[in-house]
Amino acid sequence: MKRELFTDEHRAFREIARAFYDKECAPHSAEWEKAGVTAREPWLVAGAMGLIGWEAPEAFGGQGIKDFRYNAIMTEEMYATGTVGIGIGLQNDIMASYLVDMTTDEQKERWLPGFVNGELITAIAMSEPGAGSDLAGVKTSARRAGDHYVVNGSKTFISNGLLSDLVVTVVKTDPAAGRKGISLLAIERGMEGFERGRNLDKIGQKSADTAELVFNEVKVPVENLIGEENRGFYHLMSNLPAERLGIAINAVSQARRAVELTKQYASDRSAFGQPIGTFQVNRHAIAEMSVKVDVMQTYVDRCIEAVNAGELTAAEAAGAKYWATETQWEILDRCLQLHGGYGYMNEYEIARLWRDSRVQRLYGGTNEIMKDLIGRSLGF
Repeated sequence: MKRELFTDEHRAFREIARAFYDKECAPHSAEWEKAGVTAREPWLVAGAMGLIGWEAPEAFGGQGIKDFRYNAIMTEEMYATGTVGIGIGLQNDIMASYLVDMTTDEQKERWLPGFVNGELITAIAMSEPGAGSDLAGVKTSARRAGDHYVVNGSKTFISNGLLSDLVVTVVKTDPAAGRKGISLLAIERGMEGFERGRNLDKIGQKSADTAELVFNEVKVPVENLIGEENRGFYHLMSNLPAERLGIAINAVSQARRAVELTKQYASDRSAFGQPIGTFQVNRHAIAEMSVKVDVMQTYVDRCIEAVNAGELTAAEAAGAKYWATETQWEILDRCLQLHGGYGYMNEYEIARLWRDSRVQRLYGGTNEIMKDLIGRSLGF
């Protein structure tokens, strides 16, 4: 189905993005999967090509463009090329809003040039061993002591956890105030007491470093406060619609890749003297999935238009995240089934996509939380 979302500028950007992934990332997929982390060098190449941080003002190396269509293109081309792991989507889809919209002029001068050129890899640390979707329950504390905060606690499931140079960390600055006592602190590589734990052994997304972070009496300058003290929860909530839309874009991109791989496999693989795609049951399954991908794409494209217009509500973003990821899983599982025994073999990309897609229904808020959010928005 023809998409009407993109202009000539977006199509030119897509060519640049595809060239980057084809040359700098896709050839290293097997290597990165084995290592459990991607290389830093492609980040620098992406920065030089203008593929990171275009939202930043021109004075700091960006283009001053806030347009989620570019975010979608980066995600779509990542999966279309078979690239794995590299956390540029996290940098663009999630972190840009914090470092561009919520920082002081002094913070922008310190962080944005490196953010844009790929030297400064970022992460956001919300989840803790005892607090996942319940952000009000975080225990990591930040005690004010003169011109700095003293941070103690730990985080887990942190994407870009090993590679990150700057981690926007959710902390309690007023432990007695619940969600009204949450703040955001930028904790930087090399600060004394800031340690990386293990690279977590995940079911999928093996090449995407996901780590535990430990803070032991870490002194963080007051100048590293992001936004307002004790307003962190509301800062997080303002950015969640875009984050959840990013997950929905991942969902449709992975599903489309899976269907394309399955169409090719169904054409090449024969049984009983004919391509397996010519059997009615398989032909109908592929037809059904192709239509669902188009429906999902249309839905997500409309959400992209809404977020660009500043109209995407939290409930709508939750709906996109919930429905797209559930549909994605249905499609990925069916595509693996159509590959037969080969779908269970790690050497086939469909097996990796199937493993990688499972987390989509968990992060960014579980789909059960998404449905509850939608239900409350309906007055229940």
